[in-house]
Amino acid sequence: MKQPQRAEAHFAQFVESSTDSLLGTAFLLTRDRQAAEELVQDSLVALYPKWPQVQQADSPLAYVRRSLVNRFLSQRRRAITELPTAQLPETAGRADFAGVLADRDQLRQALIRLPDRQRAAVVLRYFHDYSDQQCAEALDCRIGTVRSLISRALAAMRGDPSWRDDLNHSSTQGVQQ
Repeated sequence: MKQPQRAEAHFAQFVESSTDSLLGTAFLLTRDRQAAEELVQDSLVALYPKWPQVQQADSPLAYVRRSLVNRFLSQRRRAITELPTAQLPETAGRADFAGVLADRDQLRQALIRLPDRQRAAVVLRYFHDYSDQQCAEALDCRIGTVRSLISRALAAMRGDPSWRDDLNHSSTQGVQQ
């Protein structure tokens, strides 16, 4: 009985320490606070029964994040187009890198306009500093596909008139190639 209790305690600790980061990722993907919360909750609920397996991964957070991205992409394939919301999630005074970047309206608008897989690749690469290999694993595709997705996403963002000027200035601190 000690093994299940340890896994349960580890799961509870993981949820407590990683929820803010997962919510940031989910919000960037879904563009909606409630949808982000549901996506994180659904992902964690689905992984709970196999938590000992998740716990043995090199990085449980990366494992859960990959599951979250896969669930998002699967839901989007089945879902009716949703309208983006203008409200950002409350940060409750916590410094969250993804939340800080999400507050930048121009970046948020540029991300909204990207197709789902391109948006997921950009979020993983630039918001979570995933390598091309890690992005490929999370998106279940080849490294070349990741590079193509990111290249097309950045080209689309550069072509966006509301975003173009900021990307072309050297002082830009946002997404860079």
